[in-house]
Amino acid sequence: MSTGTGITMSSMSTYAILGCGSVGHAVAEELVAEGNDVLIIDRDEGRVEALRDQDLNAQQADIRDRSVVDAIDDRDVVLILSSDTDANADVVRHIRDRGTNQYIVARASDPVSADELSEAGADVVINPSAVIADSAMRALETGELEYKARQLVDLIDGTEMAMAIRIHQSPDPDSIASAAALQTIARSRDIDADIIYEGDIGHQENRAFVNLLGIELVSAKEVDLDQYSTVALVDHAKGGEPEWPEGTDIIIDHYEYDHEHDAEFSDIRPNVSATSTILTKYIQELDLTLEQEVATALLYGIRAETLDFKRDTTPADLTAAAYLYPFADHDTLEQVESPSMSAETLDVLADAIQNREVEGSHLVSNAGFIRDRDALSQAAQHLLNLEGITTSAVFAIADDTIYLAARSKDIRMDIGRVLEEAFGDIGSSAGHSTDASVEIPLGIFTGIEVSEDNRDTLLELTEEAVKKRLFEAMGVESSDGTNGS
Repeated sequence: MSTGTGITMSSMSTYAILGCGSVGHAVAEELVAEGNDVLIIDRDEGRVEALRDQDLNAQQADIRDRSVVDAIDDRDVVLILSSDTDANADVVRHIRDRGTNQYIVARASDPVSADELSEAGADVVINPSAVIADSAMRALETGELEYKARQLVDLIDGTEMAMAIRIHQSPDPDSIASAAALQTIARSRDIDADIIYEGDIGHQENRAFVNLLGIELVSAKEVDLDQYSTVALVDHAKGGEPEWPEGTDIIIDHYEYDHEHDAEFSDIRPNVSATSTILTKYIQELDLTLEQEVATALLYGIRAETLDFKRDTTPADLTAAAYLYPFADHDTLEQVESPSMSAETLDVLADAIQNREVEGSHLVSNAGFIRDRDALSQAAQHLLNLEGITTSAVFAIADDTIYLAARSKDIRMDIGRVLEEAFGDIGSSAGHSTDASVEIPLGIFTGIEVSEDNRDTLLELTEEAVKKRLFEAMGVESSDGTNGS
């Protein structure tokens, strides 16, 4: 059983509680109720008598007295819980001086006394004030989630026709999974809901994700927006496209929006790493049965957004993933994570490797002319795995546009901000600190239109200009001597 001290108590252990105020008394009662052998030592005679009246094994002594250490020598776990933290530190030292292997939990009153107890040899240090504060915050979060969930379903219940769930352009797994979860909530209220996207479902992994899980998405080109009486924006803030112009009713995201919104319902949590985490909490609060496909999608959305829990992962992301894990189809997850690589993607990767320029731990490469621009993001991800590389960027020309995909695992660099600084004046960027992209109209960048006769010239001008801007924005010196710092 857990006492809230950070350790798990077992009936195989014996316990000593030194200093039995309200905290010690509560712990003692819980341990004894579970059938454990507990010895209590306190210097207050009246308190000891009261404990004995409750059939608790209590003895009177000053816990600073070294003889107390002899009295508890046979105890596996010692909980030192008096309100006198100086006395608690003395007891910890007395126990450690004997060289015993007892597990010690000691009570602190502030960070200074906590450090002193740890240095004295306590295995676990607790601060009752901090425990109470944590408990209060958890209760507040639980109450707030319950309130927000009630608000959300009330708004959905008021839908007269159908609900449009809008996700960002060329959506990623977190965006798609979050929308699928909101669609599940809507359907549980007998409301029809469509997931609407713009652009393309790019990247082979994303296409595999949608196809294998059977998630139905509708292109914005194929719908009449007048048929929806409720509009939700889900994981939409960093999509690199104009926000829904007006009439948005619901916003759920883990990124802040650049502009004010008057949505009737808004839940924006930059303190979590995935919108899938937020929607999972709503699914739990509403006690909905998750279809395996949606559970799998949400788990993959969290894993993709946190780079398999290696990037900016929060406790909320971990607990959401733990909840989803038993419901997910792990064979399907494996198929999504290992899609086959197309011949063109392989060609783009080969060109990117051959044309790479590395400055320090930053790699920039030109993949030339391409047809599948989604291959760039896969190439950037593969290049990031090269030894010594912390940031990679791969760009190429498709039709009349320069496309660039970048990845970074450098905690000091926000690659989304780097691309905005480098190309924000001439192109549109999207993404965040570790995964970003940019699109630049070729004519604006070079002043030259694409033709068969000037392809080599275009590539040369593009490569020179893109690399120069990128390295300057990164603050590193390129091979031609340019320094942006």
